[in-house]
Amino acid sequence: MKFKKYIIVLLIGVLATSCNDFLEPEPSSAITSENYYTTVAELETALVGAYDAIQGAGNYAKDENHGVQYEFYVTEMRSGNTSTKIADPDDFADSGQFEAFNVLPTNGLVLNYYASMYEVIFRANVVLENLANVNDDTTAIEAEAKFIRAYAYFNLVRLFGDIPLADHVLSPEETDVQFTRVDTELVYDLIVSDLITATEGLDNTYRTRASKGAAQGLLAKVYLTLDEPEYLQAQLLCEEIINSGEYQLIDFNDVFYTELDNQEVLFSVGFESVTDSQTFSAQWMNGVGVSSGLNYATYDLVDDLNEFGGDIRVQNSFRQDPVHLTSVRYQCAKYFPDGDNGGDTPTPDFNGNPELAGNDWIVLRYADILLLHVEAIMAGGNETSSAAALASFQQVRDRAGLTDVVTNISLDDLLMERRVELAFENHRLFDLIRLGKAQSVLSAYSDLNGFGFTSTDLLLPIPQNEVNLSDGLMSQNPGY
Repeated sequence: MKFKKYIIVLLIGVLATSCNDFLEPEPSSAITSENYYTTVAELETALVGAYDAIQGAGNYAKDENHGVQYEFYVTEMRSGNTSTKIADPDDFADSGQFEAFNVLPTNGLVLNYYASMYEVIFRANVVLENLANVNDDTTAIEAEAKFIRAYAYFNLVRLFGDIPLADHVLSPEETDVQFTRVDTELVYDLIVSDLITATEGLDNTYRTRASKGAAQGLLAKVYLTLDEPEYLQAQLLCEEIINSGEYQLIDFNDVFYTELDNQEVLFSVGFESVTDSQTFSAQWMNGVGVSSGLNYATYDLVDDLNEFGGDIRVQNSFRQDPVHLTSVRYQCAKYFPDGDNGGDTPTPDFNGNPELAGNDWIVLRYADILLLHVEAIMAGGNETSSAAALASFQQVRDRAGLTDVVTNISLDDLLMERRVELAFENHRLFDLIRLGKAQSVLSAYSDLNGFGFTSTDLLLPIPQNEVNLSDGLMSQNPGY
């Protein structure tokens, strides 16, 4: 399902927010929740609006929330996986700061992503707050809204640490809630609770809407991310997904170019096929749209893919930029606008030639689940030879053409497999942090490239705009 075309004018009035006060929006028309959300169909409209907020706005030139479209900046570019096209990242303003581990609190991309995720949360809260207005069964709608809210909070808490926690639509007077950061443990309590509700309330197999499998998969990753990980719970959830028969690995290239009946995808953000020069789809989020090279593969990643990825993943993960004339640079090749990730045709621009593909942005897929299964079985150890873990690990490698039989999996093996399998999908930074390798890996990468990584760079700064608006309530992260 593609959500843009389903948004109706009525929703705009209810969901409109100001640029700054996105946690305490006020209606911009006479239509309010008191006189609109009275049927399941009207709640569905609000639910679609919440999904729409994940996609982000459609105009790069305007000061709008871009949601997941900016996610590669705050994740992949801080993981050693991708870099900017400018040799000196300090010359490329906001975007270059991520690669160089020199992010400033005034960074506009950080503010945009922060605001975007809270817009998602607000729209999910609108749905939840109006459930009682409807007499019909709203179990599935509640489950979807809580999945969406958990997804946004999970992204925010991993990127910013302690954050404001809004579990309802805030009134203008609730500035203490809007600007007071709470302990990450409380945020995770809400995430876990929301995802448990989602797993119990959903039984569909949508790819671009919340489903039982998606909720189980996201909850498994949350359990593995907790300060005190719930390894057994994560393992059981992964095994429920594996044993459900709903998902399977497909041809590696088809994962990213087959949107309908894609049995590998548990959850993706839906986008339309477009020709409009100001409309985005997932191709842009790999940095080959508005300006080719915003998100180049690093030489470090290319080396690992060549050595450990196998020919299938090498051929379908990156390619040399055919129009870069000054040096050899590599494009992310999982979401090309023309659907051809292996050809020699220069990457299309936004002039309408050729038509841009409407790739959906994949958030969670089966290969990720199989590798999370290995991680859960490893249970914080440095290796495993468990038959169940080996079976899951081997499935991913077999699909990549690496059919040599693995008899033992080390933590470094798992991290490498996740890197070459999930490259450019915004997982690497979180994997390094979750598995306790971020400090050593990113320090080495930073030293090699002359950057300035320190442990405080593992969290982003709270946007300075929010600190300024908080009247002293909002604290800043260490190191900023």
